[in-house]
Amino acid sequence: MDVILLQKVANLGNIGDRVKVKSGYGRNFLLPKGKATLATTDNVARFEARREELEKAAHEHLSSAEERAAAMKDFKLTITAKAGTEGKLFGSIGTSDIAEASTKTGFKLERAEVRMPNGPLRMVGEHIVALHLHADIDVPLTVLIVAEE
Repeated sequence: MDVILLQKVANLGNIGDRVKVKSGYGRNFLLPKGKATLATTDNVARFEARREELEKAAHEHLSSAEERAAAMKDFKLTITAKAGTEGKLFGSIGTSDIAEASTKTGFKLERAEVRMPNGPLRMVGEHIVALHLHADIDVPLTVLIVAEE
């Protein structure tokens, strides 16, 4: 399936790139999310007319992500949770918990922006979590989990 990318997609290409993808990936992810359009002659002409507008929007998105990354550079998120005597949590801290706690402290985060490759946090202490703010910007966030008294 040939598609034209309407925004930058990690490991695939930049705005305006014409790429060949598997039909399921295009039909189920790229097209419904508005990240790409089919590469027909009509759509190619329509894209060329909108290219400047799409590039400007992508630049604004990148600059806002850079500002958020700079603001979160020295930020340390503290979360209190119930824990046992040995520091093991009753339950776990996941992506939604981190996004919610960060939003309460003033740094707006979406659940999808929090990346936890090792799974949810289950121990008291200091952990490093990756924030994926943009296709080009990943920021480490220090999460300190404190046992509730």
